[in-house]
Amino acid sequence: MSSQSQPQASPEPYYVKANALAVRMNGLVGWLARHGISFAGSAELSVRGRKSGKMQRVPVNPHTYDGGQYLVSARGNSQWVRNMRVAGGGELRVGRKVQEFTVVELPDAEKLPVLRAYLEKWGWEVKQYFPGVTARSSDDELVAAGADHPVFRVTVRK
Repeated sequence: MSSQSQPQASPEPYYVKANALAVRMNGLVGWLARHGISFAGSAELSVRGRKSGKMQRVPVNPHTYDGGQYLVSARGNSQWVRNMRVAGGGELRVGRKVQEFTVVELPDAEKLPVLRAYLEKWGWEVKQYFPGVTARSSDDELVAAGADHPVFRVTVRK
């Protein structure tokens, strides 16, 4: 008999799947954004699917911090995040205004100020995805939460 231990499987990345109500609300918010109506700055994100190659659409809350634009995934490692990592960019739409962009994913060490500002603006909407963390949380608490929430710096193509 071997006394070697089996390697432990790595834990699944953080992801909160949308429930039926959230799916319907996302559909409504996305439809409104496509037709030029934005709630508090929401937009529709289109990103090429990493497997299908088809454009996938989801409403997002683009966030401006210190002159830069960012996309924060409140739900964690969602499908749009996985697609974005492969595609390296996409489109943001509100009505007829479409912005093509590229992205760079921030390392955890650089997320702190962006996450704090994001939670100041959007905390009311995303608090259920940041359990125990608010904009007033300590730096250490936000850094720890940042590991579960991908953040992308957006560069709009001219």
